[in-house]
Amino acid sequence: MYWLTVEGSMPSDAVLKQVQRLLKTSAPVSENDVRGLAHLLMKKGEEEVVFLLLQLIQRIRALQENRSDAPSPTTPSGMIPPFQKASTQTGKKKRKKKAGGQKGHPGSHRPTPEKIDRREEHRLNCCPDCGGPLQQCNGENSVRSRIVEDIPADIQPEVTEHVLHRDYCPRCKKLVEPKVESALPKSTIGNRLLVLTAYWHYALGMTTAQILDTLNSHLQFGLSKGGLIQQWYRLRTVLLIWYEALAAEIPKSAVLHGDETGWRVNGETHWLWCFSNGQTTFYLIDRSRGSPALKQLFKETFAGILVTDFWAAYDAIVGGEHQCCLFHLLNELEKVNQRNDSEEWKAFSQKTKQIIQDALRLRARADFSPETYASRIDRLYERSLDLALASYTDSDARRLAKRLEKYRDELFVFLTHPEVPATNNQSEREIRMAVLIRKIIYGNRSQEGALTQSVLMTVFRTLKRRGYNPIQTLISALQEFIRTGQLPPFPPILSSGG
Repeated sequence: MYWLTVEGSMPSDAVLKQVQRLLKTSAPVSENDVRGLAHLLMKKGEEEVVFLLLQLIQRIRALQENRSDAPSPTTPSGMIPPFQKASTQTGKKKRKKKAGGQKGHPGSHRPTPEKIDRREEHRLNCCPDCGGPLQQCNGENSVRSRIVEDIPADIQPEVTEHVLHRDYCPRCKKLVEPKVESALPKSTIGNRLLVLTAYWHYALGMTTAQILDTLNSHLQFGLSKGGLIQQWYRLRTVLLIWYEALAAEIPKSAVLHGDETGWRVNGETHWLWCFSNGQTTFYLIDRSRGSPALKQLFKETFAGILVTDFWAAYDAIVGGEHQCCLFHLLNELEKVNQRNDSEEWKAFSQKTKQIIQDALRLRARADFSPETYASRIDRLYERSLDLALASYTDSDARRLAKRLEKYRDELFVFLTHPEVPATNNQSEREIRMAVLIRKIIYGNRSQEGALTQSVLMTVFRTLKRRGYNPIQTLISALQEFIRTGQLPPFPPILSSGG
């Protein structure tokens, strides 16, 4: 740059002090202040003006690239405006490969239907370009077919009248009649529509208004909002036994991930707890964010390994081991780095990050086993404890050091148990489904609605995780419930679904 090549072009102390004073003051800058600064610059010469202008340009660019309202590193990508994302600011982030199917890879397409419902013949009467007459062709390539699948425009509800014959039982001395397995008792809508609408709302996050609009306007099925919600409550009552069975199964997990997020019930703050072990996802909406909510699930000693963030309420779970999420710790270090530039904090942050990175690199080794690297694992524990027990004057360093000391035995469990991850990313992904639904429906209006939300979200998500079609599985289960008065056992694990 020009000012670097000009000897003696560094600005004088008087100019710097004047500029700093103008930048720090919150009062409006007066014309006399600017004239005074200009007078100083004119006395110093052209080089001084060039240098100051260069500094101002660099400062403006820095402010543009690091806005005061810029999102923190922890802000989800979906919450960052496009103009603030790095890819649009610097242009450095580019797609490595072309979007879509890659050259040489086999293509994918819809399979040809096995059944053709109807055929339509199409033939032109004249040329579409000039309007002239056409001569019919009879060659091998004169006819081609095209398969189109669509939904009929005149979809109508199927109305079934069930005629129930009552007969007398001499042994029981009463009239008996068969049961209608396609609908719940006293219900005027079938199980398929009931389960489908519940899936739309509690698994996909569609609002009741959207569901009713789809039913009333497009599927020609008239239904009221109150009637639909009451049917969902009835479905929850039937499925409550499955929910309780999953609640009893969750504490028996070998590795269990946990997380929580805010929820609203009738305008009041509640909390949605999420626990997942890979095949089961359990949701609980409760007024408490502390141990009272956890005691509803963990009534006995927990024998597995719990993977969570650093929220202190999880300390109330008795027994087992605990892996604290290292990503949350790295995230906290990064957040403090944005506002704290003290030398003591920088040293503490760098040492903490180095320990975590060393642990992650050790776990990523192809030949890793706890037995082979036992001494290095012990050394990581010693390094973290030495860092935690040191004396600090910086408040952030003291706060994070206390955390390291408190959770010193819960940072590197993933090294001694290879089946345990270093983060609680799994529960973060599972709770994200509920967060997306919360953004759409804003919570529940009553405790009964919150219970229905917990039960149906748990059932639908767990069936999906276990590789089942949730809608068809529930329809079959409701048929058995109507026929026998009992739900079948919750379906076992088929596969790890999405």
